[in-house]
Amino acid sequence: MADPDANTTSESSMGPSFGQRVAKTVKMRFQNYLDRSTPHVAGRWVFLLFEIFIYSIRVYYIKGFHIVTYALAIFILNLFIGFLSPIEDPEGEGPLLPTSDKGEFKPFIRRLPEFKFWYDP
Repeated sequence: MADPDANTTSESSMGPSFGQRVAKTVKMRFQNYLDRSTPHVAGRWVFLLFEIFIYSIRVYYIKGFHIVTYALAIFILNLFIGFLSPIEDPEGEGPLLPTSDKGEFKPFIRRLPEFKFWYDP
């Protein structure tokens, strides 16, 4: 006798579902947008200031969302401090200046790279 489960197809052989295909398309388009925006540093900073201005106007006219705004400000400040901080503590152990001409001297390496500041999944 034939096995009744032999005629049914498994989920793995059917391919990705509609939702998975849509999610993959959205992720690919978003990654394309991120790749195209990478060289435009000044534009990203201007856009951030514009978003902060629009959000501030919204909070002022609604006269609410103060706790959410406070939490958002703390989060952005934390990211900004990480962006401005060096990866190595200057007061820590170890030499800051190169002791030989063999290696490349890097005076300041950010703890949080700029692009990770803008997009941290």
